[in-house]
Amino acid sequence: MRFFARGERLPRTVRLLIVARAVNRLGAFSLSFLTVLITTEFGASPATAGLVSAAFGLATIPSRLFGGLLADRLGRRRTIMLGLCGCAVAQFAIAAAGSLPVVALFAVVLGLVFELYEPPSQAVIADAVGAGDRTRAYSLFNAALAVGGMGAGLIAAGVGRWDLRWLFVVDAVTCLACAIVVRAVLPADPPGVARSATAPAARVSAWRDPALLAMFACGTLFATVYMTIMIALPLSLPERGIAATDAGLLFTVSAVTTVAGQPLLRLSAVAALSAPTALAGGAVLMAAGLAGYAVAPTLPAYVAATVVWSVGDLFMVGRAYALVAELAPVEARGRYLAAYGTSWGLATIAAPIAGIQLLDRAGAAGLWAATACACVALAVAQLAIRPLLRLDAGRQAVVL
Repeated sequence: MRFFARGERLPRTVRLLIVARAVNRLGAFSLSFLTVLITTEFGASPATAGLVSAAFGLATIPSRLFGGLLADRLGRRRTIMLGLCGCAVAQFAIAAAGSLPVVALFAVVLGLVFELYEPPSQAVIADAVGAGDRTRAYSLFNAALAVGGMGAGLIAAGVGRWDLRWLFVVDAVTCLACAIVVRAVLPADPPGVARSATAPAARVSAWRDPALLAMFACGTLFATVYMTIMIALPLSLPERGIAATDAGLLFTVSAVTTVAGQPLLRLSAVAALSAPTALAGGAVLMAAGLAGYAVAPTLPAYVAATVVWSVGDLFMVGRAYALVAELAPVEARGRYLAAYGTSWGLATIAAPIAGIQLLDRAGAAGLWAATACACVALAVAQLAIRPLLRLDAGRQAVVL
Protein backbone atom coordinates (compact mmCIF):
# COMPACT_ATOMS: atom_id res chain seq x y z
CA MET A 1 0.00 0.00 0.00
CA ARG A 2 1.44 3.36 -1.02
CA PHE A 3 2.25 5.82 1.74
CA PHE A 4 1.14 9.36 1.03
CA ALA A 5 3.17 12.52 1.47
CA ARG A 6 2.59 15.06 4.19
CA GLY A 7 -0.22 17.44 3.30
CA GLU A 8 -2.04 15.08 0.90
CA ARG A 9 -5.50 13.78 1.68
CA LEU A 10 -5.67 10.63 3.74
CA PRO A 11 -6.02 7.45 1.67
CA ARG A 12 -9.59 6.56 0.73
CA THR A 13 -9.44 3.39 2.82
CA VAL A 14 -8.59 5.36 5.96
CA ARG A 15 -11.20 8.04 5.30
CA LEU A 16 -13.93 5.45 4.84
CA LEU A 17 -12.77 3.55 7.91
CA ILE A 18 -13.10 6.78 9.91
CA VAL A 19 -16.62 7.27 8.56
CA ALA A 20 -17.51 3.68 9.43
CA ARG A 21 -16.22 4.23 12.96
CA ALA A 22 -18.41 7.32 13.34
CA VAL A 23 -21.44 5.29 12.19
CA ASN A 24 -20.62 2.61 14.75
CA ARG A 25 -20.17 5.21 17.48
CA LEU A 26 -23.64 6.61 16.78
CA GLY A 27 -25.04 3.48 18.34
CA ALA A 28 -22.52 3.06 21.14
CA PHE A 29 -24.75 4.44 23.86
CA SER A 30 -26.52 1.33 25.09
CA LEU A 31 -23.84 0.35 27.59
CA SER A 32 -24.53 3.48 29.59
CA PHE A 33 -28.02 2.11 30.14
CA LEU A 34 -27.08 -1.50 30.91
CA THR A 35 -27.38 -0.98 34.67
CA VAL A 36 -30.67 0.88 34.17
CA LEU A 37 -32.06 -2.02 32.13
CA ILE A 38 -31.02 -4.52 34.80
CA THR A 39 -32.58 -2.59 37.66
CA THR A 40 -35.81 -1.52 35.95
CA GLU A 41 -36.59 -4.56 33.80
CA PHE A 42 -35.47 -7.30 36.18
CA GLY A 43 -35.73 -5.64 39.58
CA ALA A 44 -32.08 -6.20 40.46
CA SER A 45 -30.34 -4.09 43.08
CA PRO A 46 -27.87 -1.36 42.04
CA ALA A 47 -25.07 -3.48 43.54
CA THR A 48 -25.98 -6.41 41.28
CA ALA A 49 -26.20 -4.14 38.25
CA GLY A 50 -22.78 -2.76 39.13
CA LEU A 51 -21.30 -6.26 39.28
CA VAL A 52 -22.64 -7.07 35.82
CA SER A 53 -21.22 -3.81 34.46
CA ALA A 54 -17.88 -4.53 36.12
CA ALA A 55 -17.83 -8.02 34.58
CA PHE A 56 -18.31 -6.44 31.17
CA GLY A 57 -15.45 -4.02 31.84
CA LEU A 58 -13.07 -6.79 32.91
CA ALA A 59 -13.93 -8.81 29.80
CA THR A 60 -12.86 -5.94 27.53
CA ILE A 61 -9.22 -6.26 28.62
CA PRO A 62 -8.58 -9.74 27.14
CA SER A 63 -10.82 -8.72 24.24
CA ARG A 64 -8.41 -5.99 23.14
CA LEU A 65 -5.36 -8.26 23.54
CA PHE A 66 -7.06 -11.00 21.54
CA GLY A 67 -7.99 -8.42 18.91
CA GLY A 68 -4.33 -7.50 18.49
CA LEU A 69 -3.32 -11.14 18.20
CA LEU A 70 -5.99 -11.88 15.60
CA ALA A 71 -5.17 -8.70 13.65
CA ASP A 72 -1.62 -9.92 13.10
CA ARG A 73 -2.46 -13.60 12.60
CA LEU A 74 -5.95 -13.80 11.11
CA GLY A 75 -5.91 -10.46 9.30
CA ARG A 76 -7.18 -6.90 9.79
CA ARG A 77 -10.48 -7.11 7.92
CA ARG A 78 -11.44 -10.55 9.24
CA THR A 79 -10.85 -9.45 12.83
CA ILE A 80 -12.82 -6.22 12.44
CA MET A 81 -15.74 -8.15 10.91
CA LEU A 82 -15.60 -10.75 13.69
CA GLY A 83 -15.69 -8.08 16.39
CA LEU A 84 -18.53 -6.06 14.87
CA CYS A 85 -20.71 -9.07 14.12
CA GLY A 86 -20.01 -10.51 17.57
CA CYS A 87 -21.10 -7.22 19.17
CA ALA A 88 -24.29 -7.24 17.11
CA VAL A 89 -25.18 -10.79 18.17
CA ALA A 90 -24.54 -10.02 21.85
CA GLN A 91 -26.55 -6.78 21.69
CA PHE A 92 -29.51 -8.50 20.05
CA ALA A 93 -29.35 -11.22 22.72
CA ILE A 94 -29.39 -8.65 25.54
CA ALA A 95 -32.39 -6.92 23.95
CA ALA A 96 -34.28 -10.22 23.75
CA ALA A 97 -33.19 -11.62 27.14
CA GLY A 98 -35.96 -12.80 29.43
CA SER A 99 -33.97 -13.17 32.64
CA LEU A 100 -31.12 -11.53 34.54
CA PRO A 101 -28.69 -14.49 34.15
CA VAL A 102 -29.09 -14.30 30.37
CA VAL A 103 -28.39 -10.56 30.39
CA ALA A 104 -25.32 -11.10 32.59
CA LEU A 105 -24.05 -13.88 30.31
CA PHE A 106 -24.33 -11.83 27.14
CA ALA A 107 -22.93 -8.75 28.85
CA VAL A 108 -19.74 -10.75 29.42
CA VAL A 109 -19.88 -12.08 25.84
CA LEU A 110 -20.24 -8.49 24.63
CA GLY A 111 -17.19 -7.50 26.66
CA LEU A 112 -15.16 -10.33 25.13
CA VAL A 113 -15.87 -9.13 21.58
CA PHE A 114 -16.25 -5.42 22.28
CA GLU A 115 -12.60 -4.42 21.77
CA LEU A 116 -11.72 -6.82 18.94
CA TYR A 117 -12.33 -3.96 16.49
CA GLU A 118 -9.85 -1.48 17.91
CA PRO A 119 -6.36 -3.00 17.32
CA PRO A 120 -6.95 -4.04 13.68
CA SER A 121 -8.57 -0.71 12.78
CA GLN A 122 -5.63 1.16 14.33
CA ALA A 123 -3.24 -1.17 12.52
CA VAL A 124 -4.99 -0.47 9.19
CA ILE A 125 -4.24 3.22 9.68
CA ALA A 126 -0.59 2.49 10.48
CA ASP A 127 -0.34 0.26 7.39
CA ALA A 128 -1.88 2.82 5.04
CA VAL A 129 -0.38 6.08 6.32
CA GLY A 130 3.25 7.15 6.44
CA ALA A 131 4.87 8.03 9.78
CA GLY A 132 4.68 11.78 9.14
CA ASP A 133 0.88 11.80 8.94
CA ARG A 134 -0.12 9.11 11.42
CA THR A 135 -0.72 11.67 14.16
CA ARG A 136 -3.28 13.45 11.98
CA ALA A 137 -4.89 10.16 10.94
CA TYR A 138 -5.26 8.89 14.51
CA SER A 139 -6.52 12.27 15.65
CA LEU A 140 -9.21 12.22 12.97
CA PHE A 141 -10.11 8.69 14.03
CA ASN A 142 -10.54 9.99 17.57
CA ALA A 143 -12.53 12.98 16.30
CA ALA A 144 -14.90 10.58 14.53
CA LEU A 145 -15.63 9.01 17.89
CA ALA A 146 -16.36 12.46 19.31
CA VAL A 147 -18.74 13.34 16.46
CA GLY A 148 -20.48 9.99 16.75
CA GLY A 149 -20.72 10.43 20.49
CA MET A 150 -22.58 13.71 20.12
CA GLY A 151 -25.13 12.08 17.83
CA ALA A 152 -25.36 9.04 20.08
CA GLY A 153 -26.57 11.14 22.98
CA LEU A 154 -29.42 12.54 20.89
CA ILE A 155 -30.44 9.09 19.67
CA ALA A 156 -30.32 7.68 23.18
CA ALA A 157 -32.48 10.51 24.50
CA GLY A 158 -35.18 9.69 21.94
CA VAL A 159 -35.10 5.90 21.80
CA GLY A 160 -34.53 5.49 25.55
CA ARG A 161 -37.84 7.19 26.34
CA TRP A 162 -39.60 4.59 24.22
CA ASP A 163 -38.08 1.30 25.40
CA LEU A 164 -34.61 0.63 26.86
CA ARG A 165 -34.31 -2.66 24.99
CA TRP A 166 -34.47 -0.82 21.67
CA LEU A 167 -31.23 0.97 22.58
CA PHE A 168 -29.44 -2.36 22.27
CA VAL A 169 -31.22 -3.13 19.01
CA VAL A 170 -30.13 0.20 17.49
CA ASP A 171 -26.58 -0.39 18.74
CA ALA A 172 -26.55 -3.83 17.11
CA VAL A 173 -27.82 -2.40 13.82
CA THR A 174 -25.06 0.24 13.73
CA CYS A 175 -22.48 -2.51 14.34
CA LEU A 176 -23.82 -4.41 11.34
CA ALA A 177 -23.88 -1.23 9.24
CA CYS A 178 -20.27 -0.57 10.15
CA ALA A 179 -19.38 -4.18 9.28
CA ILE A 180 -20.95 -3.77 5.83
CA VAL A 181 -18.95 -0.60 5.18
CA VAL A 182 -15.73 -2.24 6.39
CA ARG A 183 -16.37 -5.29 4.21
CA ALA A 184 -16.84 -3.03 1.20
CA VAL A 185 -13.95 -0.62 1.62
CA LEU A 186 -11.09 -2.48 3.30
CA PRO A 187 -8.76 -4.55 1.13
CA ALA A 188 -9.01 -8.30 1.61
CA ASP A 189 -6.49 -9.87 3.97
CA PRO A 190 -3.57 -11.57 2.25
CA PRO A 191 -4.36 -15.28 1.64
CA GLY A 192 -1.36 -16.47 3.67
CA VAL A 193 -1.82 -14.28 6.73
CA ALA A 194 -3.58 -16.96 8.75
CA ARG A 195 -0.74 -19.42 8.08
CA SER A 196 1.94 -17.00 9.30
CA ALA A 197 1.17 -17.62 12.98
CA THR A 198 4.02 -20.14 13.23
CA ALA A 199 6.60 -17.87 11.60
CA PRO A 200 9.32 -16.29 13.78
CA ALA A 201 7.79 -12.84 13.21
CA ALA A 202 4.60 -14.01 14.92
CA ARG A 203 6.53 -14.48 18.16
CA VAL A 204 7.34 -10.78 18.57
CA SER A 205 6.35 -9.78 22.12
CA ALA A 206 5.15 -6.27 22.86
CA TRP A 207 5.28 -6.91 26.59
CA ARG A 208 9.05 -7.43 26.56
CA ASP A 209 9.77 -4.17 24.76
CA PRO A 210 10.95 -1.49 27.27
CA ALA A 211 9.81 1.36 25.00
CA LEU A 212 6.30 -0.04 24.73
CA LEU A 213 6.15 -0.68 28.48
CA ALA A 214 7.18 2.93 29.15
CA MET A 215 4.46 4.19 26.80
CA PHE A 216 1.97 1.82 28.40
CA ALA A 217 2.71 3.23 31.86
CA CYS A 218 2.24 6.80 30.63
CA GLY A 219 -0.85 5.81 28.68
CA THR A 220 -2.42 4.22 31.75
CA LEU A 221 -1.93 7.41 33.75
CA PHE A 222 -3.39 9.51 30.92
CA ALA A 223 -6.37 7.17 30.49
CA THR A 224 -7.03 7.17 34.25
CA VAL A 225 -7.13 10.97 34.30
CA TYR A 226 -9.41 11.05 31.25
CA MET A 227 -11.81 8.45 32.66
CA THR A 228 -11.84 10.30 35.99
CA ILE A 229 -13.06 13.39 34.14
CA MET A 230 -15.81 11.37 32.44
CA ILE A 231 -16.98 9.78 35.69
CA ALA A 232 -16.42 12.48 38.30
CA LEU A 233 -17.35 15.66 36.44
CA PRO A 234 -21.14 15.15 36.72
CA LEU A 235 -20.74 14.27 40.41
CA SER A 236 -18.61 17.32 41.20
CA LEU A 237 -20.67 20.07 39.55
CA PRO A 238 -23.43 20.29 42.21
CA GLU A 239 -20.78 21.26 44.79
CA ARG A 240 -20.40 24.51 42.83
CA GLY A 241 -24.15 25.01 42.49
CA ILE A 242 -24.18 23.75 38.89
CA ALA A 243 -26.60 21.05 37.73
CA ALA A 244 -25.04 17.63 37.17
CA THR A 245 -26.76 17.45 33.78
CA ASP A 246 -24.64 20.40 32.61
CA ALA A 247 -21.80 17.89 32.35
CA GLY A 248 -23.42 16.89 29.06
CA LEU A 249 -22.85 20.43 27.78
CA LEU A 250 -19.20 20.30 28.87
CA PHE A 251 -18.67 16.94 27.18
CA THR A 252 -20.17 18.39 24.01
CA VAL A 253 -17.78 21.36 24.25
CA SER A 254 -14.92 18.89 24.55
CA ALA A 255 -16.08 16.97 21.47
CA VAL A 256 -16.48 20.16 19.43
CA THR A 257 -12.99 21.29 20.49
CA THR A 258 -11.54 17.95 19.40
CA VAL A 259 -13.12 18.27 15.97
CA ALA A 260 -12.58 22.00 15.44
CA GLY A 261 -8.99 21.79 16.68
CA GLN A 262 -7.81 19.32 14.03
CA PRO A 263 -6.15 22.06 11.89
CA LEU A 264 -3.83 22.82 14.85
CA LEU A 265 -2.07 19.51 14.25
CA ARG A 266 -1.06 20.64 10.77
CA LEU A 267 0.64 23.83 11.93
CA SER A 268 4.34 23.58 11.14
CA ALA A 269 5.33 24.51 14.70
CA VAL A 270 3.20 21.68 16.14
CA ALA A 271 4.09 19.09 13.51
CA ALA A 272 7.81 19.77 14.03
CA LEU A 273 7.68 18.85 17.74
CA SER A 274 9.21 15.56 18.74
CA ALA A 275 6.75 13.00 20.09
CA PRO A 276 7.88 13.28 23.75
CA THR A 277 7.75 17.08 23.60
CA ALA A 278 4.29 17.11 22.03
CA LEU A 279 2.99 14.59 24.56
CA ALA A 280 4.47 16.55 27.45
CA GLY A 281 2.99 19.79 26.10
CA GLY A 282 -0.43 18.18 25.80
CA ALA A 283 -0.18 16.95 29.39
CA VAL A 284 0.66 20.47 30.58
CA LEU A 285 -2.41 21.85 28.78
CA MET A 286 -4.55 19.17 30.42
CA ALA A 287 -3.07 20.13 33.80
CA ALA A 288 -3.96 23.78 33.17
CA GLY A 289 -7.53 22.93 32.22
CA LEU A 290 -8.06 20.67 35.24
CA ALA A 291 -6.54 23.29 37.53
CA GLY A 292 -9.19 25.59 36.05
CA TYR A 293 -11.85 23.10 37.16
CA ALA A 294 -10.44 23.28 40.69
CA VAL A 295 -11.16 27.02 40.96
CA ALA A 296 -13.98 27.53 38.45
CA PRO A 297 -16.94 29.28 40.15
CA THR A 298 -19.39 29.32 37.23
CA LEU A 299 -20.42 27.27 34.21
CA PRO A 300 -18.70 29.63 31.70
CA ALA A 301 -15.45 29.14 33.63
CA TYR A 302 -15.92 25.38 33.35
CA VAL A 303 -16.48 25.76 29.61
CA ALA A 304 -13.19 27.68 29.23
CA ALA A 305 -11.31 25.09 31.28
CA THR A 306 -12.85 22.30 29.19
CA VAL A 307 -11.56 23.87 25.98
CA VAL A 308 -8.03 24.04 27.43
CA TRP A 309 -7.81 20.43 28.59
CA SER A 310 -9.47 19.22 25.38
CA VAL A 311 -6.77 20.88 23.28
CA GLY A 312 -4.23 19.03 25.42
CA ASP A 313 -6.09 15.79 24.79
CA LEU A 314 -6.08 16.58 21.06
CA PHE A 315 -2.28 16.91 21.09
CA MET A 316 -1.81 13.65 22.98
CA VAL A 317 -4.11 10.92 21.70
CA GLY A 318 -3.16 10.88 18.03
CA ARG A 319 0.54 11.39 18.73
CA ALA A 320 0.62 8.55 21.28
CA TYR A 321 -0.93 5.99 18.92
CA ALA A 322 1.28 7.16 16.07
CA LEU A 323 4.34 6.69 18.27
CA VAL A 324 3.29 3.19 19.34
CA ALA A 325 2.69 2.25 15.69
CA GLU A 326 6.18 3.48 14.85
CA LEU A 327 7.73 1.55 17.73
CA ALA A 328 6.13 -1.68 16.54
CA PRO A 329 7.63 -4.03 13.97
CA VAL A 330 5.35 -4.12 10.92
CA GLU A 331 4.30 -7.71 11.58
CA ALA A 332 3.38 -6.93 15.21
CA ARG A 333 1.51 -3.63 14.93
CA GLY A 334 -1.78 -5.16 15.98
CA ARG A 335 -0.29 -6.61 19.16
CA TYR A 336 1.60 -3.44 20.07
CA LEU A 337 -1.48 -1.27 19.61
CA ALA A 338 -3.58 -3.77 21.56
CA ALA A 339 -1.09 -3.89 24.43
CA TYR A 340 -1.00 -0.10 24.62
CA GLY A 341 -4.78 0.07 24.41
CA THR A 342 -5.28 -2.11 27.49
CA SER A 343 -4.35 1.00 29.46
CA TRP A 344 -7.96 2.08 28.91
CA GLY A 345 -9.29 -1.13 30.43
CA LEU A 346 -7.19 -0.63 33.54
CA ALA A 347 -8.25 3.01 33.72
CA THR A 348 -11.90 2.01 33.53
CA ILE A 349 -11.37 -0.02 36.69
CA ALA A 350 -9.13 2.47 38.53
CA ALA A 351 -10.84 5.77 37.70
CA PRO A 352 -14.19 5.16 39.44
CA ILE A 353 -12.43 4.05 42.63
CA ALA A 354 -9.82 6.82 42.72
CA GLY A 355 -12.06 9.61 41.42
CA ILE A 356 -15.00 8.99 43.71
CA GLN A 357 -12.76 8.51 46.73
CA LEU A 358 -10.94 11.78 46.02
CA LEU A 359 -14.21 13.62 45.50
CA ASP A 360 -15.63 12.23 48.73
CA ARG A 361 -12.55 13.03 50.83
CA ALA A 362 -11.16 16.21 49.24
CA GLY A 363 -14.13 17.74 47.46
CA ALA A 364 -14.22 19.05 43.90
CA ALA A 365 -11.25 21.37 44.38
CA GLY A 366 -9.09 18.58 45.79
CA LEU A 367 -10.15 16.14 43.06
CA TRP A 368 -9.25 18.45 40.19
CA ALA A 369 -6.06 19.68 41.86
CA ALA A 370 -4.96 16.05 42.21
CA THR A 371 -5.71 15.25 38.58
CA ALA A 372 -3.86 18.40 37.48
CA CYS A 373 -0.83 17.25 39.48
CA ALA A 374 -1.10 13.82 37.84
CA CYS A 375 -0.93 15.52 34.43
CA VAL A 376 2.18 17.46 35.46
CA ALA A 377 3.75 14.15 36.55
CA LEU A 378 2.74 12.69 33.19
CA ALA A 379 4.47 15.55 31.34
CA VAL A 380 7.67 14.89 33.30
CA ALA A 381 7.41 11.15 32.63
CA GLN A 382 6.97 11.66 28.88
CA LEU A 383 10.20 13.63 28.75
CA ALA A 384 11.98 11.15 31.02
CA ILE A 385 11.31 8.18 28.74
CA ARG A 386 12.66 9.99 25.68
CA PRO A 387 15.86 7.85 25.53
CA LEU A 388 13.75 4.68 25.21
CA LEU A 389 11.83 6.07 22.25
CA ARG A 390 14.68 6.45 19.77
CA LEU A 391 13.30 5.17 16.50
CA ASP A 392 16.25 4.09 14.42
CA ALA A 393 17.22 1.23 12.20
CA GLY A 394 19.18 -0.43 14.99
CA ARG A 395 16.18 -0.88 17.24
CA GLN A 396 15.48 -4.59 17.57
CA ALA A 397 12.10 -6.17 18.20
CA VAL A 398 11.97 -8.39 21.27
CA VAL A 399 11.26 -12.01 20.41
CA LEU A 400 10.17 -14.75 22.78
